[in-house]
Amino acid sequence: MLSSGHTGGVGQLRTSPPPLQGRELHAWVLQSSTELKALRAALHQTVHKHPSVADQCTDHVLEQMLLVVTELASNAIKHGLPPTEVRLSCTDEQFILDVADHDLSSVPELADTRPVDAGGRGLKLALSLSLDVGWYATDSTKHVWASFPIAGVTLPRRSLFQSSRVAAKRPYTWGGTG
Repeated sequence: MLSSGHTGGVGQLRTSPPPLQGRELHAWVLQSSTELKALRAALHQTVHKHPSVADQCTDHVLEQMLLVVTELASNAIKHGLPPTEVRLSCTDEQFILDVADHDLSSVPELADTRPVDAGGRGLKLALSLSLDVGWYATDSTKHVWASFPIAGVTLPRRSLFQSSRVAAKRPYTWGGTG
């Protein structure tokens, strides 16, 4: 699923809307990284209290979702423009985390050649723990999304440090206002 093809130490995440439009389970708005702990708790609670999905999310997948939402939201807060918007949706086959910020001047980048202890591995972590990851832009927001399996769907095994997919230079533009 991942392929090499870019040069230099930084790659771009591929541009793509989320796999399918799912039904929104909950949305959160964050202003700072101090809200990440509350976001994780709220996501956990949302999945467990929502009768239509509580039985479809294994503890293992939920743990992966919590790690990835922390990384994506942290990236949006640190590198984007506020507010950071987080949405959890689901389809019959997958959960979708969509994290948006309001900085349209930058694109999500994968750090490929930095030393492991130098940071910048959040998107790589998301790629390794999810079914798929991509990004797109609307007229006012930049979104990074990750999808996770509903119970019974097997996650692909990917190395945390595999090369990234080749990305388009221009963002995919999703219809709507974000």
